Amino acid sequence: MDEIIKEKISADHLYYVSLKYTKTCDVIINLLLRWKIMIDLGIEKLIDSAKKKKKWKSIPDAPRAKLIQLKKIYSADPLIMEVLKLYELFRDIEKLDKVRENEFRKGVNLKVDQKGEIIDINLEKLKEYSEILERFISSLK
Repeated sequence: MDEIIKEKISADHLYYVSLKYTKTCDVIINLLLRWKIMIDLGIEKLIDSAKKKKKWKSIPDAPRAKLIQLKKIYSADPLIMEVLKLYELFRDIEKLDKVRENEFRKGVNLKVDQKGEIIDINLEKLKEYSEILERFISSLK
């Protein structure tokens, strides 16, 4: 849990300080990657919890297989399902097509094309993601 808190502190610094002063898409991408690492650690905690409850079937260590099994186990929990969906976006963010808009301005926006769907990642969207991840971390404790 300490590692998750450390990642959260780093991500919060990017969100509240770096993004406030630079407003670039590079900072947004770095923030999303930091959140991905944080969710990775949370996923490991969820897997440990599922193993203790004897719900986890042994599978190869492939990340996608773990994700599919977690979705089956926690399908009734809307928060975890939402976080796993965000994780898929954050995981692929470097490979996806991106368009940068209004860099160095208040309306900084990163348009991401994920599976044909255009996602606008702006300051409001980052705030939503931050609140979701805050609830997720609280639920892990």
